[in-house]
Amino acid sequence: MCDYSLHAVATRPAQVGETLITTTFRGTSTRGFASQSEPNVAVCMLPGTELAFAEDVRYDNRWIWTRVTNFRVGKFGQIDPDVPHRHHDAIEFPDGSHVLVTQLCEGQRATVLQLPVVHQPGSHAKPAVETYPARPLSVG
Repeated sequence: MCDYSLHAVATRPAQVGETLITTTFRGTSTRGFASQSEPNVAVCMLPGTELAFAEDVRYDNRWIWTRVTNFRVGKFGQIDPDVPHRHHDAIEFPDGSHVLVTQLCEGQRATVLQLPVVHQPGSHAKPAVETYPARPLSVG
């Protein structure tokens, strides 16, 4: 997903293994992810997309101070999706804390590790691992 404020920016979905860079998109005050080869195209992610940053994640706290997390991995998600007219896209860290994507400092590199599994409606695909009903073990 891409935040509401990027509706006028060209977008494309994230791909596993690609390295993205945090940037502010021209004509907006919103930060997001782009590839270095397409800096004007916002790379959108589905909730659950896992990212590995090249360094500890840095973010602007209230646009004045820069803070540094102790994490280099995070999962893309959304905060308060029911609240209109605000940024929702966020990175969740292993301790459960969140940082809005638009607060990430520019120029950070992140690699897309894994995309979430998306089940198609009406899909009859078999699960990767078959499960069987539990049966009591016989001893003896």
